[in-house]
Amino acid sequence: MKRLRYLLLFIPVAGLVALPVVDSQDKKKEEPIPPRKIVALVAKDFYKLMPKKAVVETIARGFIWTEGTAWNKEGGFLVFSDIPHNVVHKWKDGKFSEFVKPSGYTGKAPRGGKPGDEPGSNGLLFDAEGRLTLCEHGDRRVTRIEKDGTKTVLADKYMDKKLNSPNDLVYHSNGDLYFTDPPYGLPKWADDPARELDYCGVYLRKKDGKLILLTKEMSRPNGIALSPDEKTLYVANSDPDQPVWMSFQVKADGTLGKSKVFVDGKKWVQQKRLGLPDGMKVDIYGNLWATGPGGVWIFNPEGTVLGNIDTGTNTANVAFGGADGSILYIAANHDICRVKTLSKGKGF
Repeated sequence: MKRLRYLLLFIPVAGLVALPVVDSQDKKKEEPIPPRKIVALVAKDFYKLMPKKAVVETIARGFIWTEGTAWNKEGGFLVFSDIPHNVVHKWKDGKFSEFVKPSGYTGKAPRGGKPGDEPGSNGLLFDAEGRLTLCEHGDRRVTRIEKDGTKTVLADKYMDKKLNSPNDLVYHSNGDLYFTDPPYGLPKWADDPARELDYCGVYLRKKDGKLILLTKEMSRPNGIALSPDEKTLYVANSDPDQPVWMSFQVKADGTLGKSKVFVDGKKWVQQKRLGLPDGMKVDIYGNLWATGPGGVWIFNPEGTVLGNIDTGTNTANVAFGGADGSILYIAANHDICRVKTLSKGKGF
């Protein structure tokens, strides 16, 4: 059982912030906070999105592997997954609490509590009614928590075979749900004997419950996002041999048309920058804020790299939040960070 203690640190601009530090068998002592650098690569456009003196704050640290950042607009709070600990945390006004536990694994065999074993929830998202949707790694399904606290299984099998371990998700405005299904939640990942599908899919779960396999051509589909007009679907491929962000045309029926490599991150992998293409969100202008090798990358709708938030560590996901949707929350390995932007997330 982990214990939380609070450490007051002075952070420039923001003043005093309470940072919870998690004690666990895996973290015997506090690690230094890595440097957080913001770099404009196309300065004219980037500084329309980010203040020149922006500061990346670390608001929480000491988790094993953070993921699934999602903002609840109605309640004004952030949730995120600590996958190895099998828990969803809630953050509001500087205070933390456990929001869902267990979050993604209810099996009898002991799992989790260490890096590399990821049984808990991964991607999280609130739907239009404010219900939390979870990608449950260990239980290999996508679920939704209803207003009365009960849980509805949205997808757990395709063609009578168990899904690998749903990873990330995005809703269409019509209520349809897109999600990715790599093998990271299985104990032995792709080599796990319990694996039933021999591919990693991108799926569309229609509002009526029908599950459609959109593509199985990506080796490790991961983060997923829709453009503001919902005519383009972006999917990150977290494969060190093919670290790309793909874009797909979305047809009128929700299925996919032509595809292309939107951005190739191989050069950043070759530079040994930490991380792989992972979670991402789109802003109101259609820019993609995507985690990957070297932190968070900002791409415009044409795939031009505008800038980079170098978190100094492996980085898994982002979410826009705050009262007006202009604060970017970042899941950066053991930490949760935030930075004030000049943009807003799609939907604000």
